[in-house]
Amino acid sequence: MGTITPLDPHVTIEPAILYFGTPVSLLSTVDETGHPNLAPNSSVWWLGQTAVIGVASRSQTGRNLLATREIVINLPSTAEVDAVDRLALTTGRSPVSPRKAAAGYRHVADKFAEAGLHPVRSETVAPPRVAELPVHLEGRVTALHPLGGASTPADASILAVEIAVTHVHVRESLRLAGYANRIDPERWRPLLLSFQRFFGLGDEAHPSRLASIDEDWYRG
Repeated sequence: MGTITPLDPHVTIEPAILYFGTPVSLLSTVDETGHPNLAPNSSVWWLGQTAVIGVASRSQTGRNLLATREIVINLPSTAEVDAVDRLALTTGRSPVSPRKAAAGYRHVADKFAEAGLHPVRSETVAPPRVAELPVHLEGRVTALHPLGGASTPADASILAVEIAVTHVHVRESLRLAGYANRIDPERWRPLLLSFQRFFGLGDEAHPSRLASIDEDWYRG
């Protein structure tokens, strides 16, 4: 049993959000008619070749995923932060819900134009990729998990969405020299959100033993 420190510097708080530092993405989806939507998101993580995102089921992104089950997770670097921020307080839903209207949201039908970005055709799914962003992960929904005690995705306010990644596109400049499928972490500078504010990565804190594992080990 370890030694118990007599003086604990921690305090108990109840923050409204728990974004201690998460990647920012722009989620491309389409509705039943094929009309695209582009939405900022900061609830995303990966395990193997599966991505998990958190979305509001009544948002346009949530409605599109329920209807068409295809997506592109576009990852910006810190260089594209202005474009990402142009989509803040916008929604593809019309009319805007009273709750969002009270927070200052407004309806935007063409999110690509609003952000000054351009769509480009995807390889395996219908939603377009974002040409200016350095990383695109195409994928299909494999499971929808209602959160907050709801029994079905249609009844939930928040969904955890499992996505099987079907295709990955990256800028050539991000590839690690000498490797066909590795990203150079010194060149890839992802945009992060920490408590509603944008940040980037600093210098490498410490060499990682995990970096010595061959990439084929992860493939299983």
